[in-house]
Amino acid sequence: MAAAATAPSSSSSPLQLHKHAAARRSAPALLLRRPRSRSHRNQLVCSLDATNRQAVQEERPAAVNGVAGRTDCYGVFCTTYDLRAVGARWRTDWCKRDEETKAWKKVVSVAVSGAAGMISNHLLFKLASGQVFGPDQPIALKLLGSSQRSFQKLEGVAMELEDSLYPLLREVSIGIDPYEVFQDVEWALLIGAKPRGPGMERADLLNINGQIFAQQGKALNAVASRNVKVLVVGNPCNTNALICLKNAPEIPSKNFHALTRLDENRAKCQLALKASVFYDKISNMTIWGNHSTTQVPDFVNARIDGKPARQVIRDTKWLHEEFTKTVQKRGGELIQKRGRSSAPSTAVSIVDAIQSLVNPTPEGDWFSSGVYTNGNPYGIEEDIVFSMPCRSKGDGDYELVTDVTIDDFLWERIKKSEAELLAEKRCVGHLIGEGEEELCEVTEDTMLPGEQ
Repeated sequence: MAAAATAPSSSSSPLQLHKHAAARRSAPALLLRRPRSRSHRNQLVCSLDATNRQAVQEERPAAVNGVAGRTDCYGVFCTTYDLRAVGARWRTDWCKRDEETKAWKKVVSVAVSGAAGMISNHLLFKLASGQVFGPDQPIALKLLGSSQRSFQKLEGVAMELEDSLYPLLREVSIGIDPYEVFQDVEWALLIGAKPRGPGMERADLLNINGQIFAQQGKALNAVASRNVKVLVVGNPCNTNALICLKNAPEIPSKNFHALTRLDENRAKCQLALKASVFYDKISNMTIWGNHSTTQVPDFVNARIDGKPARQVIRDTKWLHEEFTKTVQKRGGELIQKRGRSSAPSTAVSIVDAIQSLVNPTPEGDWFSSGVYTNGNPYGIEEDIVFSMPCRSKGDGDYELVTDVTIDDFLWERIKKSEAELLAEKRCVGHLIGEGEEELCEVTEDTMLPGEQ
């Protein structure tokens, strides 16, 4: 085994396949390396010899930053196994494993903020299992906590991931410093945000959470992959995504998304229930605008079993009134009945959002995502993050859909959501380099229930 002691602000525990096994066939079957770190800290590193299996201790500090016995790795996540070398030495079941791992892709590095929270509790195991990026895609998870107090919870999360025995999970790192956790990440899932407390105005929440996402944007700009894909979940997610991208000028603005996929899924559910069909018959569903009660579920362009939704559902009054209200208030109704927010379905929608970017969009269909409006073909105000219909070739990128119909009913509601996002943008001007902090003009409370 190998363990490394570092400050609790960051920990790294890689378990990765070596790329150059052929050059090291005379090396021990079990190989180890130090976790990568942005600073030169005292570390404990043990080497395990396959012949005599004697551990050699190189260095061990008595305590790290005043925390005795703090280590930065968890069992198998501290160890690098050369499966090809093992397969060459012992021609048994390892040979089959060797053939499987040869087909694996390069490890994808994914950061998750708010990693000790309820949404992440559901999401992380989907990521580690291969459900999100595929059964041949090894993954490294970089887990970001919000404070020193959250570090112990992150340790527990890492232990649970270890105990789950996911073969694709090659690395787990935990920390509370985004500049360390975001190092070289290719995906950043920004879930962590402060919930709105009793009596807190929406303007206050915009400012408090905006500062979090400004800091995370700066960290991504400094250390993440230049093509990192960023999905903002923490609310108000549209404006938080705008803040994040404005603080990361070296990363393409097109790479930032605000999560509106849960709203899309809810809208599909309501159409399926009304039409008495299963969910897979619903396509071309768009959520326009803000992730708030001004959002616009689009039944005009939606299709049911390939037909326009309005041809299948003839109840115009239901479409114009009940459908939209039901989608907008679904989260609140769920909280009333369950007593807690929609963490499991939010995690599912994050998976759906990622899969829509890493898999080609089915012919003729599209998906919803809150994206940067510059250059949009719909006439929506530029320089905000607005949910719109997108298509992807499966390379992580997307293009906006042009073959949509926007009638007067949709346009009136789209403009209302646009106005709200422009007001939110003015509230956070001091966080995006557009002036000093001013009196926030967001007066109408359109926050979704999960934010309260």
